[in-house]
This record gives sequence, structure tokens and C-alpha cells, in this order.
Amino acid sequence: MASTFDAVACANASGFSAARYQLPPPQFTVLSSIVLTGKNESNRQALRELGSLQTGRVYLFPRRPYRNKLWKQLLHPAKMIRSTPFFAIRQLRRTGYQFEEFVARPAGEYLQAVSSLAGDDPRLQRLMAEKVPSVGVIAVALGLADYRYERVVLSGFSFEITHAHAVNPLIAARGSTESRHAETDVIALGLISRHTGGVFTTEPVVHQRTGIPLLEG
Repeated sequence: MASTFDAVACANASGFSAARYQLPPPQFTVLSSIVLTGKNESNRQALRELGSLQTGRVYLFPRRPYRNKLWKQLLHPAKMIRSTPFFAIRQLRRTGYQFEEFVARPAGEYLQAVSSLAGDDPRLQRLMAEKVPSVGVIAVALGLADYRYERVVLSGFSFEITHAHAVNPLIAARGSTESRHAETDVIALGLISRHTGGVFTTEPVVHQRTGIPLLEG
């Protein structure tokens, strides 16, 4: 199977699935700063799993608390520190996660890459102002924009908060498996696929909801 692709890219602890299927370590992984805070059991599950994984380059996607509310940011400095590269690197070192390089960029740079690949669509820009895309979408954007992948295949991707490595406790707490990123992700991926012609999927649900071409067999 490895001969059918050139590189693997992952988001958060999805490297678990890649390792389970004996795929090579990801060329890069996008990690959300929220996951690295370990603020709830879902995040802590991911942190524990990262300890057994490795990647080439780590991209930190910073998710600052109290977005657009400066006064709250000033009142909660400890929470702000947890979104910094320093805190992220410390957490990764503690878990034992193996990586070769750590990259920290402003969130706006990642979002601009998504927007550009989607043709600067106004509807998507409005959605992203309310809810940013998931790190899975950021990984797609990096693959196309930075790594110049000719074809990106979404495998193991869904619009749910289910995890391959454990039962996500947020499902019971919320009473739903739907990701809060779902609407933004569906629109972003569909637009990126249509504008670039370079995105495909092995997942029927992704094909059905976005129109991304389905690879079968």
C-alpha cells in the first residue's frame, strides 16, 4: 500500500490510525493548541496517545481563548499562556512525542491559506470568522500550499468528534457526535476540491457532504 502514495500527513492524534495500518510516520502533523492544554478528558486522551507517536514536522495551530475579547484575555493570563508555542513544546516533550521540527505560525496565516485555496469565497470567510476549520482542513491546506502535493486523499476523515484511539467522552456530554467545525469544514473542503482539483477521499460521508471525488477499491 505504501507504494501508492508519497507521504502521510496527520492532525492531532490521528497518527494512531496511520501507525495501526503500518503507514510510515507522517511527514507533518498539525496540532491544535487546545488539545495540548489537556483541559478535558478528550484532550488528555489525545495527549496520552501522542506519547507513542512520531512525526517529521509539527505545526501548531494556535487557538487563543476568548477570541475577539481582549479584556477577557487580560483577565486570564494563565489560559493565554496555554496557547503559546512555549507551552506546546513543553507538553509535547512531557508526553514523549517524537518530532524533528516545530513550527509556530499565527492562526491567520493558516486561515489565509485555506481561504486562498477556496477561492476567497465570502461565505467561507464569514463561517471562519465564527468557527475556524478543524486541524484536518489546515493539514489539507498545508499539503497543497506548502508541500505542493499534487493530490491529497482524505482517509479516516469525518465530521464527527469520534476518535479511533478511544471513545470520546464529549459525545456523551454533548449528546451528539457532530463536530462544531463541521459546517466550516464541509464548505471549506468542497471549495478547495473544486478550485484545486487536487482533493479526493476514501470516505463516502465526505464525498456525500462535500462533493469531493470518491476513490473506491
